[in-house]
Amino acid sequence: MALLTDLHNHSCLSPCGSLELSPHRLLALAAGRGLRVMALTDHNSSLNCRAFAKLCPRFGIIPVFGMEATTSEEIHALCLFTDLDACLAFGEYAYSILTPFPNDPDKVGDQVYVDEEDNIEGEVEYYLLNPLALSIEEIGAKVAEYSGIVIPAHVDRPAFSMSSQLGVVTDGPWAALECVRIPPVAREPLNKSAESAVPSAFASCGAQMRLSSTDLIPIGLNQCFPSGSPLDTLGYSLITSSDAHYMEHVARRPFELDVSAEELQPNGPGTEADLRALRMALGRRPAG
Repeated sequence: MALLTDLHNHSCLSPCGSLELSPHRLLALAAGRGLRVMALTDHNSSLNCRAFAKLCPRFGIIPVFGMEATTSEEIHALCLFTDLDACLAFGEYAYSILTPFPNDPDKVGDQVYVDEEDNIEGEVEYYLLNPLALSIEEIGAKVAEYSGIVIPAHVDRPAFSMSSQLGVVTDGPWAALECVRIPPVAREPLNKSAESAVPSAFASCGAQMRLSSTDLIPIGLNQCFPSGSPLDTLGYSLITSSDAHYMEHVARRPFELDVSAEELQPNGPGTEADLRALRMALGRRPAG
């Protein structure tokens, strides 16, 4: 069964996003545009995931909880969880190692978290676009401690990505790589099993991720990198996501998450069976 999926979305909590894009508005737009699985990934914080969790069943969307973490190298990485409490716990940890620079809403935007009815519950003090005291080499193991997975974000972008900060995609415990454009090169998988690449809670179940043709942007990486060299994606599963910050961004670059019908129960999205199947599908490395 192919579920239209988007694992990179921001809300009014992210200072670079629209204050209008509450979890409620985000989900309403996503459902209207056909999404079945969605993650909320604000910058370095998961505080809007509580409202997101309460609202997802209302819109028939299977929730994934998370954040877009900024490593010490200023590489963006999606940290994803199927358990809300685990996500919130990791969020508390992340905030404790965030560079403690106060946010200035007048200059860089508001950082508000809300309830399911869009009532403001509070505002985050420290600027959420600052880096965490956590390197790209460390983040995979740390997220695994909270039973989560990591997907390096927009690896083909010329800013805040592995390729922009390091020049290459590095090997690690990545569940997949997120691309903005259709990648021109995907090497054969590395000689390691899915179980060694991701936490055991995300073990392979026979499902796999594949790119959707929906709203992809087929331009070459040589338009991003002066050398013109194709980016070696090391054989990792490749996904696209919307990186939505404004209403018009929602569901602009989803992908299809393949989950066999036998793995899903007929009780509708949000059931424990759905989440178990999704957890395993997200951990899938491509077959050798």
